[in-house]
Amino acid sequence: MKKFFTTLSNIWKIEDLRVRIINTLLFLVIYRVGSFVVLPGVNPASVANQKAEGLVGLLNMFSGGSFSHASIFALGVMPYISASIVVQLLGIAVPYFTKLQKEGESGRNKLNQWTRYLTIGITALQAIGYLKSQISPEAMLISNPFFTVLNMFVLTAGTLFVMWLGEKITDKGIGNGISLIIMVGIIAQLPGAFLTEFTSRTSGTGGLITFIVEIVGLIGVVMFTILIVQGTRKIAVQYAKRIVGNKQYGGVRQYIPLKVNAAGVMPIIFAQALMFIPQTVQQFMPNISSNGILIALSNYNSWQHNTLFGVLIILFTYFYTAITVNPNQMADDMKKNGGFIPGVKPGKATADYIDGVISKITLPGSVFLAIIAIIPAIASLVGVSPIFARFFGGTSLIILVGVVLDTLQQIESHLLMRHYDGLMKTGRIKGRTAMPAAAGTSPTAI
Repeated sequence: MKKFFTTLSNIWKIEDLRVRIINTLLFLVIYRVGSFVVLPGVNPASVANQKAEGLVGLLNMFSGGSFSHASIFALGVMPYISASIVVQLLGIAVPYFTKLQKEGESGRNKLNQWTRYLTIGITALQAIGYLKSQISPEAMLISNPFFTVLNMFVLTAGTLFVMWLGEKITDKGIGNGISLIIMVGIIAQLPGAFLTEFTSRTSGTGGLITFIVEIVGLIGVVMFTILIVQGTRKIAVQYAKRIVGNKQYGGVRQYIPLKVNAAGVMPIIFAQALMFIPQTVQQFMPNISSNGILIALSNYNSWQHNTLFGVLIILFTYFYTAITVNPNQMADDMKKNGGFIPGVKPGKATADYIDGVISKITLPGSVFLAIIAIIPAIASLVGVSPIFARFFGGTSLIILVGVVLDTLQQIESHLLMRHYDGLMKTGRIKGRTAMPAAAGTSPTAI
C-alpha cells in the first residue's frame, strides 16, 4: 500500500504527466455528459426503458448506453473505427493508398484526412438507419422528414465531436483517445451489470457463494486475457560492428518481439459482423427452407453459432495478421541497419524465417482468442445474466485489457524518464505496441 501511495505522489509531482491526466479526465467527463443528452424531437420517456440485446446490446456497450437512449452520441466512434479499417484495407488493394502509407508523416496526414471524410459519409448513412430502426414513431415529437434530416446532422456532428475529443485526448492527454472513449463506454455498463447480478443472486437462485464464484471466474478470465495480449515470441537479432572514427557502433544483440495475438480484437469484430448475417436473412426471409439453421446460427448460446464464430475468428486472425505484419519489410529494415538473425541469411531467407515464426505462434493465439470470444456464451449457459456475461470475454474484455495496459505503459514511461520507479517492483508494463507493423501503417484505434 505504501508503494501505491508513493507512486501516486510521484505521478502528481511530474507537472506534464499531471496536466495530461487531468486533461484526459476532463475530456472523458465531457463525453459522458454528452451521452445523456437526448436527440432533439425525441421523447426521453419513450426510449428510457428500451432493451438492448444482440447487436444492439453490443453497440450500446461500446457507446456507453448512448445507443439505446437515443443520445446525440448514439453512434459513438464506431463509424470512425469502420472508416479506419476501410482505409487500412485500401492500403493493400489500392496503389494510391499503398503509396501514401510509405510517405511517412505527410502520407499519414493524408490518410487521416481520408479517414475523416469517410467517417462523415459512413456516419450519415448509419444515422439514417439508426433513426429508422431504433426511434419509433411514438417517440418522435417532430414530424418527418424534418425529424430525420435534423437528427442525421446532429448524429453526424456528435460522432465528429467524439472523434475530435479522442484526438485531443491523444494530443493533450494520456493514452489513445479513441480507445479510452470506447473503454469508458464499456466500463460505464459494468456497475449496472454488477449490481443486477448481485441482486439476482442474493434475492433469487444461487446465493452469495455463487456470486463470489462468478467474480473469481471473472478474475481468472481477465488474467488469461492479459496473458494472450502480452504474449510475445522474441527473435534474436545480431547487429554487425561498425567503427566510425574512434567510436564503435553495433555489435549488440537485440530482439524482435512478435506478438502471439498480433491482430488484437479485430478478428472478433470481423467475425461478429458476419455472424449478424443469419439473423438479418431470417428477418427478411422468414419462410425459407433453411430457417432452422438460421435460427440456430442466430442463437448466441447455440453450439452451431459458437462453433462457426470460433472458426471465423481463427481465419480472420490469420488474415488480419497477414495484412498488418510485413516480414519482407522487417527483413529489409534489418538488412539496412546491419542486423541479421544468427544462422539465417539476410534478405528473403530472413523474411521466410520471420513469416514461419509468425504462422506458428498465430495458431495458438487465434485458438485462445476464439476461446475468449465464446466464454460469454458459456457463462450465460451456466446461469450468469446476459448483461454480466458480456464482461467474461469477447470484444469488451480484450479492449479493456489492451487499453488499460497501453495507458499504464505510457504513465510508466513518464515516470522512468524522470528517474522515478515504475509502476511495478519487478519488470515493466508492456502495451500492445510491441508488435512491429507493416511499413507506413498506423495501428487501429482499438
